[in-house]
Amino acid sequence: MWGIIISIIMAVIIGLIGDALAGHNMPGGIIGAMIAGFAGAWLGALLLGNWGPVVGNFAVIPAIIGTALFVFLLGLVSRLFRQAA
Repeated sequence: MWGIIISIIMAVIIGLIGDALAGHNMPGGIIGAMIAGFAGAWLGALLLGNWGPVVGNFAVIPAIIGTALFVFLLGLVSRLFRQAA
């Protein structure tokens, strides 16, 4: 039970840090930050591996980098959709 709560809290924190690094392009507030944190942690682990400090099953540094990349790409896609509409 505590593992799930810690994972959710870490996803929110990592999502907020990644959003701040990418220029605040993440929609959805806390829920969006949590989703971005989980997706970014997966992307960071996929691209960079699992190194650095691990908290709540997240390798923190690759997760933050992956989240910033995810939020940046999401911001680009949303801008493209806004221009096309």
